[in-house]
Amino acid sequence: MKDQHTKKFLLPAFLLAIPGINWAQDAAAQATQPVNSGDLLSLIYDNLFLILGIIVVGIAIWVLYRTNETLTKLYTYSILQQQGLTPETEEVFQRAKESGWQRLMKRLTNRVPMAKEKEILLDHNYDGIRELDNVLPPWWLWMFYLTIGFAVVYMTYYHFSGSEWSSKKEYEMAMKEAKQQVAEYVAQQGNLVDENTVTVRTDETELAQGKDIWMTNCVACHGANGEGGVGPNMTDKYWIHGGDIKSIFRTIKYGVPEKGMISWQTQLSPAAMADVASYILTLQGTNPPNGKEPQGDLYDPESTGNASPADVIQN
Repeated sequence: MKDQHTKKFLLPAFLLAIPGINWAQDAAAQATQPVNSGDLLSLIYDNLFLILGIIVVGIAIWVLYRTNETLTKLYTYSILQQQGLTPETEEVFQRAKESGWQRLMKRLTNRVPMAKEKEILLDHNYDGIRELDNVLPPWWLWMFYLTIGFAVVYMTYYHFSGSEWSSKKEYEMAMKEAKQQVAEYVAQQGNLVDENTVTVRTDETELAQGKDIWMTNCVACHGANGEGGVGPNMTDKYWIHGGDIKSIFRTIKYGVPEKGMISWQTQLSPAAMADVASYILTLQGTNPPNGKEPQGDLYDPESTGNASPADVIQN
């Protein structure tokens, strides 16, 4: 008779398992593609319905199996009841009549029935209060064991596996992001300089950018080497509007319209004007051929405490 009941539930269980088999095949097909360990959470999220489907199919098969087992027991015990039950058989029969939820709660709590609490009553008595020696609920123990297992897997994966989501990798990613933010902030601050806050640039990259700006915009009036032409010579110590970095920046920014020097503040950023102004200071003392005669007043950087980029790099 038990085999007959089993056969009745094999077909529904098989039909419920078919979608799970299809989902498993799809998952296997996706698993053949290379997966980055850092995308583990994304992989779980993308296959969430597959995981839930497998869980539902598993629960359905378990419910069908338990139902089949319960019906078989009820049929067997009904025959025994007609033949006269022993006390042990009666207790088993009562358990068989319990619902699946009642059996589940008994397993989860492992609670002793009130009629049998005397068996687990402890000897000590405090002000009429007695204590029962109940065991820990299985659900609590299962969760405790689960947290231990999770901790082992977590520590192995994130601390020892070398995956991209390890604490070390996370730290490196955070530092890289922080450096990028600092660089963006510094670049933004570079464009906030003006004639009052500008300082001499000594970085080779910034000086190279200043040279590019010079070769693009300044050689027509001042010569490729700063020897002068329409504009004054930039390589001697004589300056018409001041030879320190702030004065040169101011001249570039506002220009000298009455002498044909245009204002560059609408065409160059403050950082670019600081770069080209610093590059101009590196031309000091280079003495290129065909240098234009000095114009303006003698300017001595040492007397004012302002050193050119050439002096800084040389020292």
